[in-house]
Amino acid sequence: MADAEIEAVAGAPGRVNLLGEHTDYNDGFVLPVAIAQRTRVTMRRNGSTAFSLHAAELDETVRFSFDEPPTEHFATYVYGCLALARAQRADIPGLDIEVHSDVPMGVGLSSSAALEVATLRCLRQLLDLPFDDVLVAQLAQRAEIEYAHVRCGIMDQMASSLAATDRALLIDTRSLERRDVPLPAGSAVLVLDSGVARTLAGSGYNQRRSECEAAARALGVASLRDVQSLAQIEALSDPLLRRRARHVFTENARVLQAADCKDPVEFGQLMNASHASLRDDYEVSTPELDLLVRWLQAEEGVFGARLTGAGFGGACVALCRADALRQVTESVLENYNGAGHKGRQLVPAA
Repeated sequence: MADAEIEAVAGAPGRVNLLGEHTDYNDGFVLPVAIAQRTRVTMRRNGSTAFSLHAAELDETVRFSFDEPPTEHFATYVYGCLALARAQRADIPGLDIEVHSDVPMGVGLSSSAALEVATLRCLRQLLDLPFDDVLVAQLAQRAEIEYAHVRCGIMDQMASSLAATDRALLIDTRSLERRDVPLPAGSAVLVLDSGVARTLAGSGYNQRRSECEAAARALGVASLRDVQSLAQIEALSDPLLRRRARHVFTENARVLQAADCKDPVEFGQLMNASHASLRDDYEVSTPELDLLVRWLQAEEGVFGARLTGAGFGGACVALCRADALRQVTESVLENYNGAGHKGRQLVPAA
């Protein structure tokens, strides 16, 4: 789409979650930070009632309408945003839509939320829609659940819509109350890809959510957020549900502790404990993720490391000494890739 033809353009970042994994769909607490990589969406009216969607990085064009929805998975995210904006009484004309993105896909950095939020922001700009940033996040989440069929929580969309790259965002996913959290002084965020791809819809993500709902029912609470003590969880008779609930309870506690933590060493210890919980209680890690985390945690310049995102492959996040970022990256990737894997640096963008 030539610049002269563009009527609206908007972008949104991916995110990396420092702490609070699998807590958002349990009404819990999360601590994400936006990343520099972004998705950019442009739109122009085309004078029809149909849509043309071009994804530059996929080199794919899809045509659809409200009467004939797309079947291509990436297009369902955009279609869902258009359909939900229409349900908010927006008059959606036929559009030519183009997507450019440098947010890595399939590694847990929320490329889908960046696409959804960028689409809704662009639509808001084009049609002057009265959507604030929280409503944008809520509509984006619904698009993913109702049209892409991933039963996600609100964290990714809230982070893409509201977070910044220089500080974390503590979000209460039940009330949507939020506050900025400075990163510990002298620290920097590093994200490394394990080289093991994963897809949320085809993984155990939805299964984990169902297990949490079953645990909440067994405990007689609306969600695991409402559990008052670890003793309640340890009394569960089903060992699988006990493990799932224990992770959510302890992860919420780690997020709240980290949000008031100014010591990078303490913050890192919370990240290390989070990975152990995700590995042992939530069982969403992989041998590759565990190995990459071990290499990171062994580095003198690393305060703590854990898998980030849903797991089942994807990426690891580490809190490092800012002055050791390059050395840590080179050392860890040399060791990890030397063992036959295909790791790479994602954040900061290489």
